[in-house]
Amino acid sequence: MGSSVGAVGVLDKAIVILDALEHGPRSLAELVEGTSLSRATAHRLAVALEGHGLVGRDGDGRFVLGTRLASLGRAAAAGGGSLVAAAAPVLAGLRDTTGESVQLYVREGDVRVCVVALESPHGLRTIVPVGARLPLALGSAGRLLQVGAVMPRKGWVESVGEREAGVASVSAPVVDTTGAVVAAVSVSGPIDRTSRSPGRRYGTEVAAAARRLERLGGLVA
Repeated sequence: MGSSVGAVGVLDKAIVILDALEHGPRSLAELVEGTSLSRATAHRLAVALEGHGLVGRDGDGRFVLGTRLASLGRAAAAGGGSLVAAAAPVLAGLRDTTGESVQLYVREGDVRVCVVALESPHGLRTIVPVGARLPLALGSAGRLLQVGAVMPRKGWVESVGEREAGVASVSAPVVDTTGAVVAAVSVSGPIDRTSRSPGRRYGTEVAAAARRLERLGGLVA
């Protein structure tokens, strides 16, 4: 019990650090003053949080909120109840329309995570399990979820044999009212069936599904 209570105490102090940084950059001295923690404790926790990407440093070496908080926020917006719940019927409709496997991905740090997946009824199909962590650099959904990704003019992007030989995909971004990409809707399947131009075949349907998900998930009015 003692170790559990101690762990909670450390977590509480870490949250105090993050709360202080919410108001702007802080030097170690300012962090100590703003949190009432000892200098050693404030430094130890800030450095530990920095190691996890939850705290960073500015050009002057002051502590700031880390960039990973932004990705966690996007994941929470997309992965937390409402959007995932809304995605089930939307993706079911997309699977039935295209006949291919469909997925919903969110970004978490430097990977994308599958939070919803429905498989094609075909015997030969793409299988991506919920919880799968895939690279951002490979595949249409990964490209949409990269930092600074340019919104596709057509409303979708495609990939052919990038992440896995013989598989093609087309993905569309799910955005919030600020225009930030919070998730990506994808259709994927064997190239023999999707062709080497999956966007031409499925792009319109995937983009429409993404827009519907934005509305049902409460991301846009």
